[in-house]
Amino acid sequence: MTTQLIARQASVPQQHAPYAPTHAGLGLTPTVGVDVPITAVFLFLFILGAIAHMTIFQRNKRRGHKFIMSGMMFGFCMARIVTCIMRIVWATRPTKIPIAIAAQIFVAAGVVLLFVVNLIFAQRIIRASHPNSGWHSLFSRFFVFCYVFIVITLLLNISVTVDSFYTLNANTLRIDRDIQLYGQTVFAVMGFLPFPLVLGGLVIPRKTRVEKFGSGRFRSKIYILLLSTALLSLGAAFRVGTNYKTPRPRDDPAWYHSKACFYIFNLTVELLVIILYVVVRVDMRFHVPNGSRRAGDYSGRNTASKKVSDDSLRTAGNASDVGATGLGRIMSEGTVFDEAPEKGEEQEKVVENGVPERTRAISNGENAV
Repeated sequence: MTTQLIARQASVPQQHAPYAPTHAGLGLTPTVGVDVPITAVFLFLFILGAIAHMTIFQRNKRRGHKFIMSGMMFGFCMARIVTCIMRIVWATRPTKIPIAIAAQIFVAAGVVLLFVVNLIFAQRIIRASHPNSGWHSLFSRFFVFCYVFIVITLLLNISVTVDSFYTLNANTLRIDRDIQLYGQTVFAVMGFLPFPLVLGGLVIPRKTRVEKFGSGRFRSKIYILLLSTALLSLGAAFRVGTNYKTPRPRDDPAWYHSKACFYIFNLTVELLVIILYVVVRVDMRFHVPNGSRRAGDYSGRNTASKKVSDDSLRTAGNASDVGATGLGRIMSEGTVFDEAPEKGEEQEKVVENGVPERTRAISNGENAV
């Protein structure tokens, strides 16, 4: 009788919000026996990733090496730590729908930080290979638009995900699903976007030499970015592709709803990117000078030109000061470039009023030998 009562209670739909989902989702409902050990391993690995990226960020900060992407990857690791914790809690309390909502939101939200990091790397590669077009205001605004678009889409996706748990209206659920598909499609496109940007920059003929930045070879930077983009695109494409499929009931999931697919195409590919960025030291390879705003700033050409210009102005000012005394002086090449005089070169001893000793001797009618 107890078994029949439990079955009857399970068959009765939930009468209050938030409502349990009726369709199968990626990873299904976590269980203590399977999901807790696996998620605990990922939790430990993401903690190590957070420690590594924050350590790199703090060391660079202490020596004036600004690289905020290390802080962003630390933030991503912290988001994934919360994701793992929420999934473990959900496994121990499978009937607590608010916990399920929070777990699903963190799964969808965290990866956008890696999308933004890769877009920043792609922008730096394009600016280095095509300085004139890469620093154009329209191109810069395109990236700003992408960042704002990602944030707006993320907020919209979170709102409809929560709303889908608090309504039974079929039309509202259809609208929520359409917006979720739109959001996942946008994330898949943004995750894939570095591919056409970087490859397009390689195909288009360059008008200037590459402005190399950071450490390591320029082609190595391209390989690293394309590899991480491929990993993130694989996960994003799998998620959006499976969600476009016709929804399946919770008790009849498809193979792509399995826990293995969830951990491989979500946490595993993201963890590989985090490890890759620590091992190859992207904080050194993709670093650019602080305050870079135009073509030539990456290579330091503008800084060198400004220094030469300042030195020239300083030299001209010194020459005008000497000319004011009535004794104009022609600057030698060694003086202009701050070079030491060659050995054996005659040195003039300057006395009061800035008049050289030999000149004073000649003016007094003495034989200056």
